[in-house]
Amino acid sequence: MQDRITIGKVQVARQLFEFIEEQVLSGLPVAPTNFWQGFANIIESLTPINDALLVKREVLQKTIDNWHNDNRYEPDQKDEYVTFLQRIGYLAPPTPDFTISTTNVDPEIAQLAGPQLVVPITNPRFVLNAVNARWGSLYDALYGTDAIDESGGAERGTIYNPVRGERAIAFGRKFLDSYLPLSNISHNAVAKYFVDNETLCVVQDDGSKERLQNNSQFIGYTGSPSMPSSLLFKHHGLHIELKIDATSNIGRNDRASVSDIILESALTTIMDCEDSVATVDSEDKILAYQNWLGLNKGTLSANLTKNGKVIERRMANDRIYNAPDGSPITVKGRSLMFVRNVGHLMKNDMVTFENGECVYEGIVDAIVTSVIAMHDIVNQTDSGNSHTNSIYIVKPKMHGPEEIAFANTLFSRVEDLLQLPKNTIKMGIMDEERRTSVNLKACIYEARERVVFINTGFLDRTGDEIHTSMRAGAVERKADIKNTKWISAYEENNVAVGLACGLAGKAQIGKGMWAIPDNMADMLEQKVAHVRSGATTAWVPSPTAATLHAIHYHQVNVSSVQQAISDPSTTLLDDMLTIPIAKDRTWSQEVITQEIDNNVQGILGYVVRWINQGIGCSKVPDINNVGLMEDRATLRISSQHLANWLLHGVCTREQVEASLVRMAGVVDKQNMGDSQYLPMSNKLDSSLALKAATALIFEGIKQPSGYTEPLLHHYRTLQKLK
Repeated sequence: MQDRITIGKVQVARQLFEFIEEQVLSGLPVAPTNFWQGFANIIESLTPINDALLVKREVLQKTIDNWHNDNRYEPDQKDEYVTFLQRIGYLAPPTPDFTISTTNVDPEIAQLAGPQLVVPITNPRFVLNAVNARWGSLYDALYGTDAIDESGGAERGTIYNPVRGERAIAFGRKFLDSYLPLSNISHNAVAKYFVDNETLCVVQDDGSKERLQNNSQFIGYTGSPSMPSSLLFKHHGLHIELKIDATSNIGRNDRASVSDIILESALTTIMDCEDSVATVDSEDKILAYQNWLGLNKGTLSANLTKNGKVIERRMANDRIYNAPDGSPITVKGRSLMFVRNVGHLMKNDMVTFENGECVYEGIVDAIVTSVIAMHDIVNQTDSGNSHTNSIYIVKPKMHGPEEIAFANTLFSRVEDLLQLPKNTIKMGIMDEERRTSVNLKACIYEARERVVFINTGFLDRTGDEIHTSMRAGAVERKADIKNTKWISAYEENNVAVGLACGLAGKAQIGKGMWAIPDNMADMLEQKVAHVRSGATTAWVPSPTAATLHAIHYHQVNVSSVQQAISDPSTTLLDDMLTIPIAKDRTWSQEVITQEIDNNVQGILGYVVRWINQGIGCSKVPDINNVGLMEDRATLRISSQHLANWLLHGVCTREQVEASLVRMAGVVDKQNMGDSQYLPMSNKLDSSLALKAATALIFEGIKQPSGYTEPLLHHYRTLQKLK
């Protein structure tokens, strides 16, 4: 039994209480007595509303299940289905046209377009890497990844390869010619860069001079005008820095002594308390909150060993330059931070009621992450997070406008408790559940004064698509679901509705993750589609990927794309309601076995780390040993997909159980190099990870909205008690 502090009708784990009293409230204009009374009041008054919203989810799901049991769904004749969804309130009534009125939004969100990172907040090293990924070396990103091919002697190795280096430099010069063009020559021909009369000038080997085609792109420099050590430019709102150092390994062999090209990369980062972490109790949550506190106070640090030396990593400072006229200018050195709270479903034992029932984690998250973020507001400095005194919270896994309205009420209550101005807390709405995407306009309306972010999350959205329509029939193979018409309509609808609601210039419109972190060549080729769609941001799996993805925002002017996008049509809604039922189920047993193994291996590879090691997100080898970024969203798809095929007789329980045994051995072998790994195949009857994976599949239909959290938390808690 945990030692607890009783406040009204709730009981707070002592370690959480002391953390908030001693570390969070210290230095804030919030009286502890008032805070705790308000804390308890919010929980007591909003819990019944949260309860009712979850009941409505279950009622709607049961009603939809019954309809599919009694009616044959026909994709080309679904008027009856749409009418049914309207009648039961799944489809909301039409929302009148409106424009969001969100104010005090930092430019990284409202005006700029660029990459976004999502990082597990429980890992300080990852967190600091992400917040410092506002700036990244283009040369390093190219040289260290497959963005530069390895043919013709350009292999990667442990020592510097000049052939490979020259290719990275050539790429960089081409980048400069494309987005910072000189008047009559290529950057390849430059022998020296310098500043003259507030103008960037270059000299060729023969002494002839040229300038930028557009000198307004030249923002600043460091060093002296005649011998600058760096030059700062801007294109499509993003900064580009040219490093000049004749003493560096690269610069000494470069005609113009250019040592690197630095790109403004991850404009924003989501510090994640949800899908990418494994926080199942008060101990885990306090770690998350402590790191969020360190970020908002600017004190977070982490030690790492590099080349045999211990290095302390801290948050980057802002960057100081001279403007062209010599006056000082400051450019932000860190990514602007959101914090992602958990959704409305989960509970956590860090706070309970008197009867021992756990309190909704999302309510506690809203209060605690907001009061922590007050340190950024109260101690406002040039090196802080928000320069507009805003708190940015991403709220995931909400189903429909009523749940967004509840989150809006929750945030308002927190503002009242902390005596913050109305709408200080800004909301990011994750468009990742079917009832949200088909009612997106109504959802945005409910948060119209505080919304700063909408995005598409294909993975969770697919899991919810399968679960919602579980009884409509057997779905397509997992890879083929991506090619069905609902997904393209969903992606297009998100941008079109967001723009129709006035998000341009006020809020982000985002796209999902590139899931293959080792495959940057394909990312460079394919992820530009997210920018061309009119989205102002998209998720990437690493700081390196952020630097490479930043190239896309130079290739495409997102603002111009958005101006050409028209209002969403009814056809998009019609297509979004097209369930991805398999048109042809004549799959061979070999194909079915491959699909089962693919799903099972993915489930086990992720779950074994979650349950045994508390790792919520990592690069997990797939069945072909390709490393994929996995989190609970990918797990939701795989488990729901197998649950669907089991329900409709595509496969049998015996086939899946046999695959679990086979794939346990495969996953064990893939993790042989991890000294912390606990094998499953030698403990088939006792491995909690294997039990969790089995439950996710065979109890998948019964899981609320097909979510994996309840079972993961249960088995992780058991593992921690061992």
